[in-house]
Amino acid sequence: MKMLTKTVSIISVLALAGGLLAGCGSKETSQGAGEAPQDSGKKYTFRLADTHPADYPTVIGDKKFADLVNERTNGRIKIEVFPASQLGEEKAVVEQVQLGAIEFTRVSSGPLGEFNKNFGVFSLPYVFDSDEHLWKFLESEPGNKLLDSLESSKMRGLAYYSSGARHFYSRKPITSLADMKGQKVRVQQNKINIDLMAALGANATPMAYGEVFSSLQTGVIDAAENNFPSYQSSNHYEVAKNLILDGHQRVPEVLLISQSTWNKLSEEDRKIIKQAALDSVPTQREAWDKYEKEAEAKVRAAGVTITEVKDVKPWQDAVKPVLDKYRPEYKDVMDQIDAARK
Repeated sequence: MKMLTKTVSIISVLALAGGLLAGCGSKETSQGAGEAPQDSGKKYTFRLADTHPADYPTVIGDKKFADLVNERTNGRIKIEVFPASQLGEEKAVVEQVQLGAIEFTRVSSGPLGEFNKNFGVFSLPYVFDSDEHLWKFLESEPGNKLLDSLESSKMRGLAYYSSGARHFYSRKPITSLADMKGQKVRVQQNKINIDLMAALGANATPMAYGEVFSSLQTGVIDAAENNFPSYQSSNHYEVAKNLILDGHQRVPEVLLISQSTWNKLSEEDRKIIKQAALDSVPTQREAWDKYEKEAEAKVRAAGVTITEVKDVKPWQDAVKPVLDKYRPEYKDVMDQIDAARK
């Protein structure tokens, strides 16, 4: 009897452990036989991580994507969006996506250069003349191939999102290229940005996005760089009240899925998810344009000193060594970017 009782206890413990493991990560179950044919297949609940606040344009795009997937699968595939770095900072989240622990994320293409060298091209300064030039490249065949190349990094790129142009903002006034000299500038974590700061006479300080406000506030760094919406939504303008519109980079956002998650989906579900991602782009871009105008108005009203760069050529001349250094590495993509200019 004691042996039987012990055996039953062991079986109970194993059953409980199995139940707990089944509750971790994404959830999936088989559909019932009596359900509608268009719902045939497995049910999933996935997570999508974003570092930005809930009302930020990228999160609006994330939610549109999730809604479209939910609608087109009749609720069979649910994607829960977690904004405001709830699941971690960008670099850590990308690593989790590679492992399949988080199924989706929206990430800046800047940090992606550390995971897939092709994406380093977006960190190169002044390679795009305008948003029109950028999107002409992103929507081209070479732009789509760049998304597909993430497969070698255990991820898949689903779509690009807009993020405008990046500018420098600082505790001390920056009104010209000369004012960059000696500034400690926070940059996204990739080697091109470090070389870029050196070319401008500044000192690069790579750090996580969530640390920037306190680092500016305490003087650990003198300056940072980002687009208008991030500058405003992060409240960085409260501790760095000088902004120069140099537009040194146009770094698009990327909506990603873990390769391991992609592998377990049916061909039909892959098509639904890919198309939903592409169909969410107009919503995100429209939200971006609106938010960018509102963010600029808010920081101007808050008394931020904004300097417009009327002649960008001195800046372009200063960073030419960076372009020369990396052109051999990115020659094919840079040639395609040049072709999109025509």
